[in-house]
Amino acid sequence: MSVFMFIAFRFSWVIALCWGCAAWAEEVPGTRPQVSLDQLVQEALQNNPDIRASLQRWEAARAVIPQVQTLPDPKVTLGYRELSGLGEREAMYGMSQEFPFPGKLKLKGEIASREAERMEQDYLATQLTVIARLKEAFYDLHFVHDSIAVLSKTKLLLGDFEQTANARYSVGQAAQQDVLRAQTEISRLLARLASLEQRKQSLHADINRLLNRLPSDPLGDPEEIRFTPMRHALAELNALLDQISPLLRGQQKSLERSGEAIALAKKEYYPDFELNALGLRDRKMGTDGYQVMLNVKVPLYYSTKQREGVREAVASREATFQDLQGLRQELLARIRNDVAQATRAEQLVKLLRDAIIPQSRLTLASAQASYAVGKVDFLTLLNSLLTLQENELEFHSEMAEHEKALARLEGIIGEAP
Repeated sequence: MSVFMFIAFRFSWVIALCWGCAAWAEEVPGTRPQVSLDQLVQEALQNNPDIRASLQRWEAARAVIPQVQTLPDPKVTLGYRELSGLGEREAMYGMSQEFPFPGKLKLKGEIASREAERMEQDYLATQLTVIARLKEAFYDLHFVHDSIAVLSKTKLLLGDFEQTANARYSVGQAAQQDVLRAQTEISRLLARLASLEQRKQSLHADINRLLNRLPSDPLGDPEEIRFTPMRHALAELNALLDQISPLLRGQQKSLERSGEAIALAKKEYYPDFELNALGLRDRKMGTDGYQVMLNVKVPLYYSTKQREGVREAVASREATFQDLQGLRQELLARIRNDVAQATRAEQLVKLLRDAIIPQSRLTLASAQASYAVGKVDFLTLLNSLLTLQENELEFHSEMAEHEKALARLEGIIGEAP
């Protein structure tokens, strides 16, 4: 090989490396239309089956209120009596109406109202839960797309490295293991890309399921996400949990309902009434008459019925209270965990973006220049590239984890944290 050809080879290698370094900093443009998270959220609110079913349960609970506040249906009585041998014939007609003890219907209405309010909170909580799951899937999908882009850029550079190592090996400037190592890393990247492609398809199906679409319906590429700083400290989030969280307020409405149920159970000690009014017509005598009766339901077996009903209502209220306490502790723990994850991710994102990744790029550029003139071996160059790759992947991962933590907090609290 002549000196001129050797210099030309070195010059072309440096140009290729510089082009590769520049390509690493560029984003691979998407080829498909992008979809925004806001569009997906609006579609989920309109079409998600869980949200729509929860809305219908709320509507059904509201329809119960006027039913339980209304008196029982009256009864109409029609009768005829004939005494054989005496020639007496008598027709009867009338109606009866049951009247619960004063205050019972009102309590039943209040219990139904508390239940409807609980179903309203369940509806709001279902919305928050579905949207939080949708956002988590969206951010996971975004991370998969970013990972594919990073690995694709690495694959391009490794292809250039393989060609250069092969050319240097052919002129005795490098060992064959450099070529084999580059080929091995390319194969590993292809395997990782295949796994990411499978995960992307799974996330597409999961998002389409939340949107009530067919799993195979096209989705598009997720739009770019931006880092969202937290607006509230941990103490403020804990306070918001007690104030506005539908998850907790729904259980609080159940506790209020249990209190009304105790009052109704105590009302069962008092009797209900039934008023009967009958008209009489004696056909033989040609006379008319009437009959009025008042029936009183006597709680005679109160020791085994009404008293036990009160005990049941009190025990149910205590169980509901303990459920409320347990749910509150669970939600507080989840808030603490999500805040810790978001804080950690925020610190790592800043560190990776402002220090680690720029340093890794400088290290790769230095290794490329040094390898071009034979000052470092291929393993050093390869390690610099893979280190930058993993730092880029970690950056995108922490960005996604930060936004996922905020989505989970919003699903618990009911507003952006």
